[in-house]
Amino acid sequence: MSGITSDSQLFEETFKIDSINDEKYDRCSRLFCTSLDGQTQMTLDINHELFPCRAGENLHVMLATSLALDGSRDDEKGWRDVTKAGGGSAEATLADMFDYVCHGKIYRFDDGGDGQTLKAYTSFGGLLMSLEGPYKKLTPLRVDYVYLLAKK
Repeated sequence: MSGITSDSQLFEETFKIDSINDEKYDRCSRLFCTSLDGQTQMTLDINHELFPCRAGENLHVMLATSLALDGSRDDEKGWRDVTKAGGGSAEATLADMFDYVCHGKIYRFDDGGDGQTLKAYTSFGGLLMSLEGPYKKLTPLRVDYVYLLAKK
């Protein structure tokens, strides 16, 4: 993401989709992914009607606390209300650069048995995500609410 720097961007990684389980629900698939450097594993539920994926594809994922390009807080307006600021012209956001965006709550952390890894659990309205990887990479996720942004 050239030209965009912000403390609101907590995590950014590219994952390879190792396998997909889409047998349990009609519109939901569970992706099992490994980061390209092999250090982080992600399990992610997605709506496959909105964002179809296949095993073997790469998925670029970002977790952020704000969609504003400058990292400013977006507490006063809903994340979909980009024209509220007035004028009627849409303000550019991080969401414009990604194909799949949702908002959720990080609800649990587990420390790895070796003291070097961390596992973070997030719910996006019932669609779940778990990230497991090096403590240093996942420590910034110790916040309550995040945006998940993904693109192929």
